[in-house]
Amino acid sequence: MAKALSHHELSKLIGSIYDCALDPERWEHALAGIRDALDAQTAVLQLDDLANDRLLIYRTVGIEPYWLEQQAKYIPEIHARLLEDLSTWPSLDMPHVVSRHIPQTYLETSRYFQECLKPQGLVDVMSFFLIHTPTRLAGFAVARHKRQGIITEREIKLGGLLLPHVRRSVIISNMLDIGTIERARMAEALDALKCAVVLTNERGAILHANRSAKHMLRSGGPIQDVRGILQAKIPSASKELHSAIMLAARDEASIGKTGLAVLLTEPDLPPAFARVLPMAGGDLRAGMEPAAVAAVFIGNAPDEHDAADMLATAFGLTLAETRVLASLLAGHTLAETGASLH
Repeated sequence: MAKALSHHELSKLIGSIYDCALDPERWEHALAGIRDALDAQTAVLQLDDLANDRLLIYRTVGIEPYWLEQQAKYIPEIHARLLEDLSTWPSLDMPHVVSRHIPQTYLETSRYFQECLKPQGLVDVMSFFLIHTPTRLAGFAVARHKRQGIITEREIKLGGLLLPHVRRSVIISNMLDIGTIERARMAEALDALKCAVVLTNERGAILHANRSAKHMLRSGGPIQDVRGILQAKIPSASKELHSAIMLAARDEASIGKTGLAVLLTEPDLPPAFARVLPMAGGDLRAGMEPAAVAAVFIGNAPDEHDAADMLATAFGLTLAETRVLASLLAGHTLAETGASLH
């Protein structure tokens, strides 16, 4: 049985996950840590751009090149099964575990399990869904060898603790659509981003604002500079922002979902969201701006599907409620929405 992670080990692992938001090349290192923490043989993280049929992030650890090549043959089966299960999945926070959710009769006839996983000695797979919209699909998964046994409650609980941190890191990477932000070129790199970015200390004091953020602060956007402190115009949004910033300063491992998708706008306006990335931990982030404890990314959702996904995160909607919201945001009537879901 794998040993429990100490608080120091968990914090270090979460710090490595957040470094990946600004440097996706670090995912192999972070995935290796996730794999080892979950006592698994392999780990995979993937972010798909479904609209343009391209992979934005694809990282693996523990998979031999031969089996990685073979696995590509079974992608249609893997996606078909996951999407079928997702259509009735109760929550994106619930992991998909083969030993718990796939019937044995299916495994016995599945080419993927019989021809790819079984020869490697892999007996169980746990997948976590990070993003699921018509334009984006992201998740991470670990597979266990027969010597490690099937997934237990320990791995499900620990995976659930890591999930919001992995999701936050991937969402911010998706939002930036960049490679790496180098420390020496921080201001220049942040100014090149389309989204607004504000670096703050533990009190929310603005230490650096990129060009887009400065324009937003001057033009009366959803955020404001109140005597040097970053504030949202909506009090409830300000409260969540500052709660996330304080958690980022004290212990980023405890931030959970706080600050993952803060709705900054009133219901009658196009939605704009803020996402808080802890900055104090990890060598990459701490080296960019030593006094910064948080980076706040502000931007609009690219389309109605992504807007629905972000609103779902902000308000804790179920998958079914998210699909209804996406249809309504696309301009369909309630009757049309109801018909399309049957």
